[in-house]
Amino acid sequence: MSADRRRSGDSRRLARRDARTGSKRRRPVALTQGAKVGCIFGTRIGDIEAVMFDWDDVRHFLAAARGGSVRAAAAQLGVNHSTVLRRIAQLEDRLGASLFERLPSGYRLTDTGDEVVALAEQMEAASNRLESRVLGRDQGVRGLLRVTMAPTLASHLFMPDLAEFARKYPEIEIDIHSSDDPVNLTNRQADVALRVVYDRSSLPLNLHALKGPALFGGVYISRALLDDWKSGEPRPVRWILKEFDGIPDWARAGDIPIADPPVRTVEAGAHLAALHERMGMTTLPCFVGDTDSRLARVPGSRLNEHDTLWLLTQGETRKTRRVRLLIEFMSRKLSGYAPLLAGLAEPRAAPAR
Repeated sequence: MSADRRRSGDSRRLARRDARTGSKRRRPVALTQGAKVGCIFGTRIGDIEAVMFDWDDVRHFLAAARGGSVRAAAAQLGVNHSTVLRRIAQLEDRLGASLFERLPSGYRLTDTGDEVVALAEQMEAASNRLESRVLGRDQGVRGLLRVTMAPTLASHLFMPDLAEFARKYPEIEIDIHSSDDPVNLTNRQADVALRVVYDRSSLPLNLHALKGPALFGGVYISRALLDDWKSGEPRPVRWILKEFDGIPDWARAGDIPIADPPVRTVEAGAHLAALHERMGMTTLPCFVGDTDSRLARVPGSRLNEHDTLWLLTQGETRKTRRVRLLIEFMSRKLSGYAPLLAGLAEPRAAPAR
């Protein structure tokens, strides 16, 4: 055999060896059985070389690493405790290494587990990109559509609009997630978010943001308590706080002095109920206070701008037809609500006695 042919054969053998060991080569993202995303990483984790993984195993490991316990991971993923344990065990068997120290206080990552987290997050990002890209090509008007917004926006403003949208497109399954906690659009936890944004530059660059109207708030009191206050000697009225919020400086300018101690609530419904029950006064968005006939603005108080409502979608997801339909529908509704959100609409009259 000639020297050139021997060198050529050696090169091919070295290439095959590199493909097996990952040496000098970064291995591509691949699809495992059942269209689950796996990855062959061309890096070593300590003395352990990563091989093809089932993405579901990695996903359960990552949830436990972030939540600090199997229980937290099970709650996040909507599975039972034993499923998380089984998936983590499968991944550890595959790697031949322990990823967690099992402590009475919870799960703590081993040094190997710390390194696996970084690689698992790369797999998660690849999975999200793949899912978003495939979803972006889906032009049907059926399927799941996940919308997230604050509970107050859902219950006091947009629920009739979402009901109208659902009647118009009966084959779209609408999942409404109403929470004050922000939902991660990049990780595909929702398709569309309606969110108050204080700083546009704080949004991830891969989000598509459609600016809506400015949102204002005012100071409100029940009409019954206001009538009592006007008819008697001027006296302080207690302030109703939500969770750990303080009293904003702009809200102290009204004619009614503030009494101590405050009333404190946690949930938005309880906060509004306390106001109706004449327990004090508080700040509310104008679209809540001005549309409630049992409430009135505190005399002498002023309005305050709470920044802007934005419609947000993830870059690839927004190409989906059902997402585009909702964005167009909600943007029209937002434009019509601009006076109400700014506190410029006529407040609802008090009921006749």
